[in-house]
Amino acid sequence: MPAPPPHDASAALAALSEIAAALNSAREPEAVLDAVLDATLDALGAERGFVLLEGDGGRDAPFEVRASRNFSGDDLAGVRPLSTSVVQEVLRTGEPVLVYEAEADERYGGVESVVLQHIQSIACVPLRLRARQVGAVYLDAVRTRGRFTRDHLPFLRAVADQAAIALDAARRETALRDENRRLLAEARDRHGFAEILGTSPAMEGLFETLRRVLDTDATILVEGETGTGKELVARALHYEGPRAAQPFVALFCGSLPDELLESELFGHRKGAFTGAATDKKGLFEAADGGTVFLDEVGDLSPKLQTALLRVLQTGEVRRVGDTVSRRVNVRVVSATNRPLADLVEDGTFREDLLYRLNTIRVEMPPLRHRGTDAMLLATHFLDRFATGSRAHVDGFSAAALDAIRRYRWPGNVRELEGAVERAVVLTRGSTVQAEDLRLPDLPADDALDLTPGMTMKEVERLAVERTLAACDGNISATARTLGVSRRWIQYRLKEWDGGERAPETA
Repeated sequence: MPAPPPHDASAALAALSEIAAALNSAREPEAVLDAVLDATLDALGAERGFVLLEGDGGRDAPFEVRASRNFSGDDLAGVRPLSTSVVQEVLRTGEPVLVYEAEADERYGGVESVVLQHIQSIACVPLRLRARQVGAVYLDAVRTRGRFTRDHLPFLRAVADQAAIALDAARRETALRDENRRLLAEARDRHGFAEILGTSPAMEGLFETLRRVLDTDATILVEGETGTGKELVARALHYEGPRAAQPFVALFCGSLPDELLESELFGHRKGAFTGAATDKKGLFEAADGGTVFLDEVGDLSPKLQTALLRVLQTGEVRRVGDTVSRRVNVRVVSATNRPLADLVEDGTFREDLLYRLNTIRVEMPPLRHRGTDAMLLATHFLDRFATGSRAHVDGFSAAALDAIRRYRWPGNVRELEGAVERAVVLTRGSTVQAEDLRLPDLPADDALDLTPGMTMKEVERLAVERTLAACDGNISATARTLGVSRRWIQYRLKEWDGGERAPETA
């Protein structure tokens, strides 16, 4: 395209439109600079050009050539004294420099590069971002005098302004991508398989299963006692898999009433219920492209089980109070501390939902079945908590290690983590002693004085009532000890008491 004539506004506008399109498609700073040079050289009929940007060379080299066209290495080095002089003038005044006949110009005619390279015309325009000079675009012609005129200044200014904005946007996008990659790597380090510690055969089998399902979209059901680390598995599947760059959203299904839980999962329309002041996305929409983790999915009510089944079957969610369904692409990982098959048998969980959730079943082994993993984990937690003022704590006594090995850890890894943190705080020396762990004196065996002929329901009731008594009526402690949810304990107690029960300890 020839240089747009001063009177031809349509040609100038078309050239600016092409330049804007080129800049808009450039996502990297280097691509922006290339687009600027190619477009301006073509629009103005310039023969050579380069872009200088702020550098880190200090006073000796405040600007660096970041992109160039039609310059050999020797030519670029030869024109540097001239370009430095021109750019300094541009940056000092904040105004473009136009040279119609370089050899006749008293400012630059004696510069060696003008003579040796036969430079005829020069145009240099500042790159300005929010009143700050960030660089300059230099153009010249070696065959044509008067290539650039003042009539081209509005065009050059417009190009420079577009270029500065596009360059800033590209730099910001590059910085965000770099930050995203850094955070993603950090998330993988924090939530990946490396954070699930264990060398026991039970854990090796778990790792093998996880690796085989990592790159699939199959729904995963993680079963295991409370405190075994089921959410760690869900996070590892997400952050080690192909959805890692997308959201991971977790929800504990046993802590909210139905109405609020439905709104959290599926969202709601403004005015759908009292307090719904605005439209709200649900967690399935928020996690689109990523993973939804439903902890204690067995605690969902029949109504929400039906709604969840519909999402799994159709891939669509409907907000509360809405008539429009929205497509979502999520991987569902769910967890439960009681086998869902037992809940199906009890009539409290839908069998068809179980089949949807249970495409791949992963069982988290309790800590008491993991051999020496308890000692491995204890050392890991000691390293985590022995910092700052407690950095002098550097190990366990033989008695403490023996206590860790012998204790059954009804609260599993979560209980062990709490015990080590407590011990690091309480110990008076550099070594954790057995008494610092403050482990409860639970019976070595779990004998329940079973009577021949007792049904499983009777055994279940006996186990709950004995454990509840040992925990002084504390339902939360009883649930942790038995590896079930607090809601399940309350449900059973209500069932056994005929619907009436005295106030319980939390």
